[in-house]
Amino acid sequence: MNLAELVLPGFPIELEIGPGRGGFLFERLAAVPELCMIGFEIRRKWATIVDNKLKAHGLGPRARVFAEDAKSVLPRLPAASLSRVYVHFPDPWWKKRHEKRLVVGNTLLPEVVRALVPGGELFVQTDVEDRAAEYEAVINATPGLVAAHAAGPRIAENPFQARSPREHRAIKDGLPIHRLLYRKP
Repeated sequence: MNLAELVLPGFPIELEIGPGRGGFLFERLAAVPELCMIGFEIRRKWATIVDNKLKAHGLGPRARVFAEDAKSVLPRLPAASLSRVYVHFPDPWWKKRHEKRLVVGNTLLPEVVRALVPGGELFVQTDVEDRAAEYEAVINATPGLVAAHAAGPRIAENPFQARSPREHRAIKDGLPIHRLLYRKP
């Protein structure tokens, strides 16, 4: 996949894995006009709706959403092509037989590392403490990613001037949000 043909060349490119209805994409693009974004959404219906909505709002040159599984498409991205990767509230799979569906894990993370530019970041957030602990353990064990801060990967606030719809809802409902920020050295 040639990213330069998909979005404006010369702009940093950020990836949202599982953008759903696109709330975070729209907020992020509005907050930072000098970046481009792509999204990989496994639900074709929502990928199509959000991609068409981006085009209708004049954001097509800066953002695209594709009906793709991030685990299968990330290996096709050029190395060191993404400045940041976001994964918001993933993996609502609680049963053992559903483990193969988990997004954040040993299949995805090495490809994230490969696709990130040096200094690029991975941001993961969830409202489930056990999942946050699982993510933290698997990411800590991934070569090529380090906690973005000396105190560790957990951060109290989302620093990206945009929130996912689930994040808005969790804040409204008073749920704790566990945020992890990693960097590729």
